[in-house]
Formats: sequence, C-alpha cells, structure tokens
Amino acid sequence: MPDNRKYSDRAEYLKMAVDKRRKKIKAMAIAYKGGKCIFCGYDRCAGALEFHHLDSQGKDFGLGSNGLTRSWERTQKELDKCILVCSNCHKEIHAGLLQPSQVIENGKTR
Repeated sequence: MPDNRKYSDRAEYLKMAVDKRRKKIKAMAIAYKGGKCIFCGYDRCAGALEFHHLDSQGKDFGLGSNGLTRSWERTQKELDKCILVCSNCHKEIHAGLLQPSQVIENGKTR
C-alpha cells in the first residue's frame, strides 16, 4: 500500500509537536519557579509570565527564544539563574523601577 502523505503534512505535524512541547516545558518551568510573579503575585495567564535573568553575563541562552526546545535538565539549569515575573514587572525591571535583588534579599513582594 503506497504512502500518500506529503512532506507538508509531516512538517505541520512536527510544528504542532514542537509547539505542544514548548507549552509543556513552559508550564513545568513556571511551576518550578513558584507559579507567580515574584513582585506582584500575578498568576492568571502563563503567556504573561516571563523569566528574567538576574545576571545577563551568566546567561547561556534565552528561555523565551528557542530556549524551551532544549532538554528539561538544561532548561532547569538556566531557570536557576532567573526569577519569574509578569510582563509588566519585567518591563519595570528593565526601566530601573524595580530591583530584583531587594525583593530576593528581603523575601518580600510589593
């Protein structure tokens, strides 16, 4: 019996499989980092939660850009260098309005 599948069919399947794996790894990563923004406690939408590297010099790869296609072990090592923040708090960190080190040292959120 001949196989009538085309390369394009396989390509679509692979794209869906990679997307599913990225979502699974992101959910695992969010749970690993506590499940909510370290500053404000936001936890409603996983798409609005991001990982901020505390030391950009020690960054091996970005978790948001192709980072979630790596193994869980490599992802976990990179997560250990990060904090979990919502999109708004992440923007405020980069604008200099929030200081992650103070929150981590005090163990407090705003």
